[in-house]
Amino acid sequence: MAIQFKGWDSYTCFFSAEYSQAYLKNKYTKLNIDQAEQKSYENCYPFLYYLEHGQIYYEQAEKAPLILKPILLFYGLAHLIKACVLTVDPAYPETTSVLAHGVSTRKRKKQNYQFFQDEVKIQKNGLFPFISEKLFHMKQLEGEKVIMEDLLRQIPELNGLFSLQEGASTFTQIYTQDGQMVIPENILDQYHMTESRFKEFLISRSNSQIEFSEEGLVFTFNGTPFNASSPLKYDLEKHSYVLPLKKGDLLLYPELLIHYLLLYNLSMIARYETEWWSELTKMMPNRDYPFIYSFLLNTLQKGPFLIYEYLMGE
Repeated sequence: MAIQFKGWDSYTCFFSAEYSQAYLKNKYTKLNIDQAEQKSYENCYPFLYYLEHGQIYYEQAEKAPLILKPILLFYGLAHLIKACVLTVDPAYPETTSVLAHGVSTRKRKKQNYQFFQDEVKIQKNGLFPFISEKLFHMKQLEGEKVIMEDLLRQIPELNGLFSLQEGASTFTQIYTQDGQMVIPENILDQYHMTESRFKEFLISRSNSQIEFSEEGLVFTFNGTPFNASSPLKYDLEKHSYVLPLKKGDLLLYPELLIHYLLLYNLSMIARYETEWWSELTKMMPNRDYPFIYSFLLNTLQKGPFLIYEYLMGE
């Protein structure tokens, strides 16, 4: 079951104030927001412009040299995310506290710094905690620290690189058989769960949109494929669903937030760690370079895909 996405062409429908107004009105009405029609008129152009500006950043990032890509991609994703926020919060931005990035990183890197071991810390205020709650209903993230290697392991399209570099996969592919989806049974050992417990776990995290057959890990989707906080992810390169092989702390993190955190840190490095960033892109001294390079190529396509998936969700 493939997700229909045609790159930026999929966004064409939103570049009409009339369509965007009707789209927002429908969203606000479903959320029982007062004065849905008036607020949809007020927000249709800000919504449209967020998407348009985001697209321009991404298009420029595609043409830009590697050293500039993280900065352009981060601001591009931030603009697209703000369009998503307007679909659930017509008053955005209500206060200046939501305008900060919402995460922080150590400005001066230690000697022998490696990106894989670097971390970012989630703040109380700013865009990241705001969207975590507004878009994905995740609360109480303040003070959490997230390591870059753990984030990279949550990107399905990097599975092949992890397999080549470390000899171990990070995801298992879900196969289609007779119109149904089949999860390899070795996932039960990885998650330390019985078949029935694993089924309960996946259904509970997918808003009951998954219906399992009585025997085996065979299922069908009911309605939209999966919600953003499900452990199921979509590999855009292979056009297939996948499951992480490890049940780590980030298992239920929406992939959109994973991309935001990685791009935030990379954009900060590109801006403030000029010597290290230049040496990485020229000397390619360790595994940091192939993973960063591959991620930046991936997020050019995957970021807009994840945003579109959110916008078209129920």
